[in-house]
Amino acid sequence: MKDGELDSIDRSILYYLQQDARRTSSSDIAEKLDLSSSAVRTRINKLEESGIIRGYHIDIDYDRAGYPLYTKIICTAPVPKRGTLANRAREIHGVTAVREIMTGKRNVYVNAIGQTHDDLNRIASELDELGLDIVDEQIIRDEYVCPYHGFLDEDDE
Repeated sequence: MKDGELDSIDRSILYYLQQDARRTSSSDIAEKLDLSSSAVRTRINKLEESGIIRGYHIDIDYDRAGYPLYTKIICTAPVPKRGTLANRAREIHGVTAVREIMTGKRNVYVNAIGQTHDDLNRIASELDELGLDIVDEQIIRDEYVCPYHGFLDEDDE
């Protein structure tokens, strides 16, 4: 399977997995798509092997887990070092996600959690020591993730 070569069945499978991968079985998807469970499982395996499905991730309420401070730290990295620095930022204790942005000075976004402002200050210092220039910090109240509806054909919605 080459990048971008998804048919409507593959896109539908991705849509249903995005809704709740943990509680959605291949049988559940097969029933919705009028396919056999083994056909859906085979397609999911191919999506995983091709790297289109990169993993199954947990959605954590950090506040309830004891980390009431959730922040997005927006940084600038020199373009030739951007990928390396973004990858190294993932190793900092408290960092939960890193986004590498293709254009502009604000080209690395770091999500981090902490119990205290000292935790966030430590993370910011470690990012600075890596060579990332912090442009802005935003405390996030909450984040809502939803499936991409474009994977479904208009007839399926």
